[in-house]
Amino acid sequence: MDFYHIYCDLKPGVKDMDFAESVQRYFSYLKDQSLIEGSRITRRKLGLGPDDGTEFHMWLETRDLAQLDAAFNHVSSRSEPVESFHHAVNSKVQNVRFTLYRDFPDPERKRGEEKF
Repeated sequence: MDFYHIYCDLKPGVKDMDFAESVQRYFSYLKDQSLIEGSRITRRKLGLGPDDGTEFHMWLETRDLAQLDAAFNHVSSRSEPVESFHHAVNSKVQNVRFTLYRDFPDPERKRGEEKF
């Protein structure tokens, strides 16, 4: 499983629940299209986190990089209806950062043959 993480803050004047609803609609659309396996949206609690941290953290779960690539290709088409879902989220955020993680160890990982 691959995990595409998105960190962001809201632009001034954006209501938190409007943002959350836009994210949920967008991620539900991607899941309905079989472009992701799952997703989450979380919010920083009690101000805890690194000093350079953002308020919101979302992530998409995909089976593999091929599925993530298919999701990117679909979104990058900039065609409807995905363009409206993407814009409804993207227009509300600033200070956006991304990371990509995977389950570890990889299922195909063999032990005992590594060279150190």
